[in-house]
Amino acid sequence: MPDPANATAFDPVIIVYTRAQAIEDGFLVDVSETAREAGFKIPVAVTRSVWNRLIALPDGYRGFQDERGRLWDLLWMAHYYAVRASNSGRVRMCVLVRDIRKDLRDSNRPPRRHFPIVAIGAGDRGEPVITIMWPEDD
Repeated sequence: MPDPANATAFDPVIIVYTRAQAIEDGFLVDVSETAREAGFKIPVAVTRSVWNRLIALPDGYRGFQDERGRLWDLLWMAHYYAVRASNSGRVRMCVLVRDIRKDLRDSNRPPRRHFPIVAIGAGDRGEPVITIMWPEDD
């Protein structure tokens, strides 16, 4: 019979997937170094889907944008939203990003609005970390 003193509201843990594993697997991209330059004081990662949609450029693209600049813009806006947020652990942000066409030309259309989330949570050792993600990435 189980000991009631050790009972929890949760079933036994079957598997643990750590933030470090998610970074190693490529599900998360660690952008902490650039994030520190943008004002963050804790580790920051973006989900692969945020990276692919808002930061990555097609292979062979030689236009006026680069991934480092796009990352900087995203992190700058994330920091802007994070410091103005209430005591919530999540804040929805709005960023404008110019889509690059598959034929590698800059689009003449205006930048599109995107609404990722800046979420603060616990890292693998309970330390505060930030993840920039889509609502469906949670």
